Amino acid sequence: MAYTTIDDPGLFFNTVIYTGDGNDDRTVTGVGFSPDLTWLKSRDETEHHTWNDTVRGANKQLYSNLSYAEGTDTDRLKSFDSDGFTLGTDVIVNKNNIKFVSWNWLAGSNAANTAGDIDSTVSVNTTSGISICSWTHDGGNSTIGHGLGAIPEVIITKERNNSGSWNSYFASVGNAHRMVLQGTNAKISSSIWNSTTPTSSVFTMNDSITSQMIAWCFTPIKGYSKFGAYEGNGNDDGIFIYTGFKPAWVLTRQTNGGNYWHIHDNRRNAFNVRNTQLKAGNSAADETPGSGENSRDFVSNGFKFRDSDHNNSSQEYLYMAFAESPFVNSNGIPNNAE
Repeated sequence: MAYTTIDDPGLFFNTVIYTGDGNDDRTVTGVGFSPDLTWLKSRDETEHHTWNDTVRGANKQLYSNLSYAEGTDTDRLKSFDSDGFTLGTDVIVNKNNIKFVSWNWLAGSNAANTAGDIDSTVSVNTTSGISICSWTHDGGNSTIGHGLGAIPEVIITKERNNSGSWNSYFASVGNAHRMVLQGTNAKISSSIWNSTTPTSSVFTMNDSITSQMIAWCFTPIKGYSKFGAYEGNGNDDGIFIYTGFKPAWVLTRQTNGGNYWHIHDNRRNAFNVRNTQLKAGNSAADETPGSGENSRDFVSNGFKFRDSDHNNSSQEYLYMAFAESPFVNSNGIPNNAE
């Protein structure tokens, strides 16, 4: 059996950096596909993280640093295109001479899903293990079909009509807890998942809300994506986390203390050491902390910390990682370490 089914991860996930020009109908290209989920952030200024996807529609925004309800704006992300996306003039996504980053995922065509108690609309890519799922919650304990055909290990949910937390399921913290993407909350004991682990067809939500909902669901794909937990060792010669690929993008977060979700990628820092970070739940611009804080290397089969930060002794951390290249391709050929 081949090590991986994805030899070129850039066909399914890609980070693209660009500089705003302030002009209407600004096209950003180089993604390599027409994205179904695009997450945008200003690198130079304090601005919101904006999430746009093809299930809700290109001009519908949510902000992972805020609990706000969904907004509609035709002057931010205007369309998803064959090799990227088109922007309006709004300064959050296209301010003149300001640097931005976009993180882009490929899913699939929108389709109806009737596997759960509540019908959903899903955009699914079973090859790369992503499902974007929309439904209207009924105020009770209900199952929702995700369409992955595999058990999701990460589910990020958000109310669309109302203000509310970015409640997120991580298999590594279990079905009796939730993580919150915005802010700095530690893991929270919760019945929101009805103490029920997702299956290959549905996940469960037990919530009093009656709102349109959106969920981004991920299942790991060998050589392309990995989600899990690690325990820090507190050393500057930090812990190594095996992923089975050279990462393109890594999100990390302490589970049992107040901290932000830190994002590192292979475009803002093209070479090791990777020490430029953004925070998913904070509007701050790019940060490059001093004294090696929160620095890490991306290597052929994982990532390794170069500092004790986000690597504190005996503390548990979550991570999500997507690949630049698999450790071994489908023909059994290893990739080259940096």
